[in-house]
Amino acid sequence: MDSRVSARALAHSLGGWRTREPAYEALADSIRLLCLDNRLAPRTALPAERELAAALHVSRSTVAAAYRSLRDTGHIASLRGSGSVTLPLGRRDAGRVDAADGMIDLQQASPPAWPGLSGIMAETALGASALVSRVGYDVLGRIELREAIARRYTERGIPTRPDEVLVTTGAQSAIHLVSSVLIGRGDRVLVETPTYPHAADALRRAGARLVGVPVTTDAGWDIDRAEQAFSRTLPVMAYLMPDFQNPTGRSMGASERQAMLAAGERSGSVIVLDETTADLDIDRGPLLPGFEASEPGTVVRLGSLGKTVWGGLRLGWVRADGDLIRRLVAARPAHDLGTPEFEQAVATRLLDRFDEIVQQRSALLRSGRDAVVSALSGALPEWEIPEAHGGVSLWIELGKPLSSPLVMEARSRGVLLSAGPRFSVDGGHERHLRVPFTAPPDEMVRAAEVLADAWASVRAGAPSALVERAGAVI
Repeated sequence: MDSRVSARALAHSLGGWRTREPAYEALADSIRLLCLDNRLAPRTALPAERELAAALHVSRSTVAAAYRSLRDTGHIASLRGSGSVTLPLGRRDAGRVDAADGMIDLQQASPPAWPGLSGIMAETALGASALVSRVGYDVLGRIELREAIARRYTERGIPTRPDEVLVTTGAQSAIHLVSSVLIGRGDRVLVETPTYPHAADALRRAGARLVGVPVTTDAGWDIDRAEQAFSRTLPVMAYLMPDFQNPTGRSMGASERQAMLAAGERSGSVIVLDETTADLDIDRGPLLPGFEASEPGTVVRLGSLGKTVWGGLRLGWVRADGDLIRRLVAARPAHDLGTPEFEQAVATRLLDRFDEIVQQRSALLRSGRDAVVSALSGALPEWEIPEAHGGVSLWIELGKPLSSPLVMEARSRGVLLSAGPRFSVDGGHERHLRVPFTAPPDEMVRAAEVLADAWASVRAGAPSALVERAGAVI
């Protein structure tokens, strides 16, 4: 059990739950829906039957029958001495495939390369003789690049020295390295749900037991759940994306950042902030970085050039306290022997033009976002399309748990996407679809047209009970 939901809070989350008879099954369906969307996270203790009955103004037998129905469908378990606890649903997704000619591939939420990249590479190649004169094994990172990264942090209001930066072969490599040093087998790690799936995979590979904290496009982070999870499970680490979270696109407000930091410090957790999308602002405007008033060693920041410049430029970094950097350097040779010299030299030149790069990326992402939002809003008005002020994707509420069949149908029509469950920690999100807006506007419009046709086909082929009852499980 990671947390507990009170009868009053659950009643508020259920809203107008009594939409069909019998009442107990309507209540069970509504609780299933909360589980499917991860608004009621796995391993959460439910209120006692008598308490929930009083909060909902129904008989205790109605709640008892609803809990029995939920046990029958595997959504909860009743444990002696602990009451009823929600269960993980298991992750399911349609799997990744290679794109054929003519397909629109939106499985990877990465924009095309920054137009000036090839020129920077050509300029760097002119100095190849100086590069190859170096040893080539560099587990820390060349000093020129670490100085440039440190300057970027300092300009953001996070004073940083070069010895507090380690250069890696991309953000994914940084996640793997940090996880291997901080996490032992069986340690709990707090993560958002939905979240970046490759990060969750890396954490699990390091032996972590993941504790999910819900984040939604409208309400943001469930801070009550997070504070309970920190205090109950004492995670050794928390992995968060505070700016343009992937896949929801949501950014933490100042109070959310402050609450997360305080809860993490109370539990002794290391807070790892994945900031790979932090610079992809479209029209949100600048925010204070947050988490800067932390105790030494509490906050680790990860960055990369994969989203801002090009996914093929495998270069990232870790910004952390000097002691942790030294531990990472000691552990790194078991993973790799350093970041290639050429990529580091390219990255150093790119950081000198970073403001120009970010401005171009903002315009590119704005055009893709506006095109797909307009097209989807016109073709699929029943979908709940959130406002996205930055990042790389929309996290769309479909209204029906049909994300996986929709992805399979769209795939047969030439559009490749990832279904909602791909981004879950413990299952669910079958009612959501991530739609990146990183492709050119004309492709985004065509993708929206394909999705509209595919949605009509999927709904027509789905069991009528599934279409009529949004809380059903597939």
